[in-house]
Amino acid sequence: MHMKNLLYILLIAIAFVGCNGSPEKPKEISQLALHEKASVNKEASENVKRDSIIAFAKKYMGTKYCYASEDPAKGFDCSGFVHYVYKHFDINLPRSSSGFKDIGVAKKPKDFMVGDILVFYGHKDSTSIGHLGIITVANGMQSKFIHASSGKEMSVTVSELGSEGYTHRFYKCINPFAL
Repeated sequence: MHMKNLLYILLIAIAFVGCNGSPEKPKEISQLALHEKASVNKEASENVKRDSIIAFAKKYMGTKYCYASEDPAKGFDCSGFVHYVYKHFDINLPRSSSGFKDIGVAKKPKDFMVGDILVFYGHKDSTSIGHLGIITVANGMQSKFIHASSGKEMSVTVSELGSEGYTHRFYKCINPFAL
């Protein structure tokens, strides 16, 4: 009889937990779970924003190159394009490519992400910053990026970081969300 009572109590306890959820967790565990959930939500939100940035930037494919402009009706220079795209998402960045020299923490190629900004030395001057682009496909030093090119394209185009014209000019990659 004693064993039946014990089994009966155990069944009631299982039913109670099943109906009402698990017993109350200590407050620290609940707060840790909430923090982890918020962190996951922030990361998911940033990923959605990164994809939205690329989709928005690609709307301007083929827009002509225009020195010192961030006006899509006139055209873009490289920093004007980057500034215009991120401004649309309320992310304030320097207007000039030279303003990117000392901001952000340089990322390792294995850590490049879509939406990160590539910073390059100038075409003729290998000591000053002269070009910018936004990563569209993250693949380390083989990443693809969208930019306003003053080269033969003379427009907003997608290029590969691993191509001859960009690999030797590469300065760094930064996360615009961490600035």
